[in-house]
Amino acid sequence: MVKSSFISIISQEDKKENKGSVEFQIVTFTNKIRRLTSHLELHRKDYLSQRGLRKILGKRQRLLSYLAKKNGVRYKELISQLNIRESKTR
Repeated sequence: MVKSSFISIISQEDKKENKGSVEFQIVTFTNKIRRLTSHLELHRKDYLSQRGLRKILGKRQRLLSYLAKKNGVRYKELISQLNIRESKTR
């Protein structure tokens, strides 16, 4: 409950500024990932949704690695805000 409301607050702040920023895209992908994960807990054999989840995870991972290369401070802040583990290839 707390995580989802916190993420929605972040995304509402960013909607006013710019939707194309890396942080906004990562937050959006994280919301989609959490929604799909809860869906897949109920529907385990929904293979199309599993494929979509894997694609979104890959996109988010690429954006996170880009952000880590460009600005490590913003990367650390975003990871701590979203409660995401750091990537293994750092």
